Amino acid sequence: MATRQNSTNGKPKSPRIQVVLPELICEQLNILAENESRTVSNMAKVLIQQGIKNYLKREAKSQTSDTAVNTENFRDTLERQSIKRLKGAPQRIRYTKKSENK
Repeated sequence: MATRQNSTNGKPKSPRIQVVLPELICEQLNILAENESRTVSNMAKVLIQQGIKNYLKREAKSQTSDTAVNTENFRDTLERQSIKRLKGAPQRIRYTKKSENK
């Protein structure tokens, strides 16, 4: 869980996390940050936000495609069923109240 600290004026700071990166990824992060004139911390934040956004899009897309597949399967199953004809005209069902004898 990210730790939350208070600043000198008493307002809560944004949550902090600590991450251990392999050396190669750390070097790449430094280069990206320098290229975009950002701090390494800010560059990491931007990349994490983009990664989360892409992840959520991909999840939403897979759920949508699962629903589409389920709908297609349901439709195919219905179309493969044989048609059953009813015999005679439909009959009206009459409901009668039972009289209560006390």
